[in-house]
Amino acid sequence: MDSAELLNLLGNANRRRILKLLAHKPCYVTEISEYIGVSPKAVIDHLQKLEDAGLIDSRTDDQRRKYFSIARNLRLEVRVSPYEFGTKSAYPANPEFEMPSCRHLSIDVGAASDGDFHDLAQELEHLQQLENELSLAQRWVQARITDVRDRIDSGFENGDGRLYAELVSGLANGIDTVPALAREIEAPPEIVEEALTRLAEDDVVERTDDGWEIV
Repeated sequence: MDSAELLNLLGNANRRRILKLLAHKPCYVTEISEYIGVSPKAVIDHLQKLEDAGLIDSRTDDQRRKYFSIARNLRLEVRVSPYEFGTKSAYPANPEFEMPSCRHLSIDVGAASDGDFHDLAQELEHLQQLENELSLAQRWVQARITDVRDRIDSGFENGDGRLYAELVSGLANGIDTVPALAREIEAPPEIVEEALTRLAEDDVVERTDDGWEIV
């Protein structure tokens, strides 16, 4: 599902409360209705939307009672800064994916534990500490990105700095053609082309066979 659509879906407080409840245990409609104080009919409507989005699934027990549970891991990020507003969703990596294969990774991720309960508890503690550290690192990186874009912005007159900062950011994210950059920053292609040409004159970017890149 598109991250913007997902954000709209989770914009409903009752759907968020349903997911919070299901994160603790599978539940049937009546349980959910009593917990969030909403009619069963309204709960069924919320559940249908969440199931259509692939966030939850259901099963029926021997008493023909339908239980709902969360279907997958999902991370939704909302980025708001003076330079951007956007959303990004991420699903779990392929089971074959190995973290140490990331060439820029400098943290000690270790190997998955296959030991007893004590070993698993220690691994869980380590991973939660790592999650907290990564969250702090992400906040630091976002602050530095904003600072750098501020400095790029201040280096140009007539208010053009924000445009150049957005173009450099787009190129850094692998968006390297004029049409794609124009869509990303919502600017006319001719303005993007003109700005890239000026950045090229300052040896900030250069034209390639396929598009543009940062020098």
